[in-house]
Amino acid sequence: MARKKSLAGQLLKAYQDSKKAKAAEQKRLEQEQARRARAAEQARTREERARTQQEREQAREWERARKEKERQDTERARKAAQIERELEKRQTAKKQDEERRKRDDAKAKATAERQAKLARTEALKAEAIDRTTQVQERIESLEAILLRPTVLYGHRTAVEDAFSSSGPDGLVEAIEGALAELPDPEGLRGEWRAAFAPETRELVVEMDLPGQEVVPPVAQFRFKATAPAAVVPQPRKEAEVKQQYARLVARLALRAINEVLAASPPSLVDVVAFNGHVRSKDRATGKAIRPCLVSVRSSREDFEDLVLDEPMLDPVQCLRRLNAIVSQHPYDLEPVRPVVTFDLSKYKFVPEVDVVAGLDSRPDLLMLDPIEFEHLIRRLFEAYGMKAWVTQASRDDGIDAVATNEDPMTGGLCIIQAKRTKNTVPAEAVRALAGVMHDKAAAKGILVTTAWFGKTSLDFAQRTGRMQLIDGRGLKALLQEQLGIDALIGLPKVPPGWVPADLK
Repeated sequence: MARKKSLAGQLLKAYQDSKKAKAAEQKRLEQEQARRARAAEQARTREERARTQQEREQAREWERARKEKERQDTERARKAAQIERELEKRQTAKKQDEERRKRDDAKAKATAERQAKLARTEALKAEAIDRTTQVQERIESLEAILLRPTVLYGHRTAVEDAFSSSGPDGLVEAIEGALAELPDPEGLRGEWRAAFAPETRELVVEMDLPGQEVVPPVAQFRFKATAPAAVVPQPRKEAEVKQQYARLVARLALRAINEVLAASPPSLVDVVAFNGHVRSKDRATGKAIRPCLVSVRSSREDFEDLVLDEPMLDPVQCLRRLNAIVSQHPYDLEPVRPVVTFDLSKYKFVPEVDVVAGLDSRPDLLMLDPIEFEHLIRRLFEAYGMKAWVTQASRDDGIDAVATNEDPMTGGLCIIQAKRTKNTVPAEAVRALAGVMHDKAAAKGILVTTAWFGKTSLDFAQRTGRMQLIDGRGLKALLQEQLGIDALIGLPKVPPGWVPADLK
């Protein structure tokens, strides 16, 4: 038993010892684990500390690098700002210099422009004065062409000798030579032709007058200061230009007659007839025309009674005193019929047309040409005793005539117009004749036609009391009565109130 107790005790003791050993081993292991844990914790702590220290070192290094970079950036920014300030300063100085230079240049330019403008202004003012002076001189030259050329009187003997040796052609040639020695008025002396009839001691002169452009259309030139500065023309009034041209035409006609009479001997030339023409273009057709603007016949005695040198002499009234035919509107090239014409190709006088002798027993008035019709009407009214027959060309193939009735009781100036037409005469033509009568202070007006008149025209003529209208029937009767001509009127239809017998 004791032995068994002892084994159990031993076993218990062994168990206990084993348990104790296990507990000790467990404790040891736990201690070892604790130690290891502590060691690991310490190692971790050390590592953490080392890492923390490293991070702090890195942070400090980064901070130092950041601060260094900031310092460098700040230094660079400072330097850049300094450079920028210096550059800006230089640019400002350069800009100021440029602006100063521009101001100086602008000031110099403005001064130069002011001086140039002043010089141009003075030049333009001088130009305006000079051109105005030229215009005034031109006008004065146009108004001073009537001085008597006394130098021509010395040519009379030579002209007389030329006539003795070469006849009329020699006389004309000698006068032309004498006139060629005179100073030529610029732009005023045109082509000159003449023919001499020794039987009547009449010299007919035809001359080309200058056109309307010879009269300056500008009255003066003035300086215009408003931009742009310039010399601007001051137009002459149209009425003044036309009046100046009409006076110039009259002066040239008087000058031509004066020169011819001065150069020709009184023993040979007693009368001068002058026709003044203008070469131009018809504005309606564009064709060349040569209308006669003035026609006058004057004896030496009547002309030498004029005082051409008198400044107060009115050339237009002077021509009127000489009974000249002058265009009412020379500037508009309104023509007149010359008092005397001659064949320019041969320089011979055209013989007077005896239209009556050339007509057959039954002439058709509408088939006559204008010249034949004119001569027929002239002969008709001459049969009534009309004298001093002068005609003026019209635009409708008729004639405008100024005649004088020498009857002491019923006589006076008579205006005659004839219209060779197939249609009724418009009332405007009758009123126009009344206007011409008033303008000429005529005692009577006669309008004769191959056609007929309307009631308005007849009533108007009756109201005036000084007009006589002769229609185609009346013209036929007058031709039969005064000239013994049994005329026909080839109208396309019988006019109102007529019968076919009135035409045939």
